[in-house]
Amino acid sequence: MTKVGIIGATGMAGSAAFKEAQTAGLNVTAIVRNAAKARKELGDSIQILERDAFSLKKEDLAGFDVVVDAFSTAPAQAYLHVDLTAHLISLFREEKSPRFIFILGAGSLHTGDDNHLVVEDIKKVPGAESFINTPINQLAELHFLQDVTNVNWVGISPASSFVAGDAAENILYGTEELLTDKNGKSETTGGTMAKAIVQEIQESSHHQERFTVANG
Repeated sequence: MTKVGIIGATGMAGSAAFKEAQTAGLNVTAIVRNAAKARKELGDSIQILERDAFSLKKEDLAGFDVVVDAFSTAPAQAYLHVDLTAHLISLFREEKSPRFIFILGAGSLHTGDDNHLVVEDIKKVPGAESFINTPINQLAELHFLQDVTNVNWVGISPASSFVAGDAAENILYGTEELLTDKNGKSETTGGTMAKAIVQEIQESSHHQERFTVANG
């Protein structure tokens, strides 16, 4: 049975991925700072590795087939997305296992006739100064990963709006372009992201690249 560890399993994306992995019959462990919170949100009988993500060591993760990074933090500390990715990658240079799946942002996708980055549109949103650090740093996270050729990784970006909710009946898949449904709405629910993550765990369709999913 595939062993999966999910960093940030009590967050919106992480909890959805954890539950979907359970439903799919995977051997899933919540990697969290607060075990009591995880049991309250995900169930008393779940497997837990209680660690701060930045204190994780190679021996903590070496037994997993796949590690999902669903870490999230406040915009003021958004640089931690890059720092954690660098930390995890550093532990497994020249290793094929575990496979890392990083949940990235939509800001690094391209859109429009001029194929500009979505982060440029986000900067123009009223009040963007309060959250813009997150898409900027998740773009930097992708740039870091794109230079990594000796670790088994894949990235997944949501659409413009990434919100809690069940999986869509129709899921759209892409690579570098921002996805929208037939009505022009660009949204990915936690359930849709979770479905895509579990499918990627089971099928390993991507290697050392980023793809994107959206509600259809």
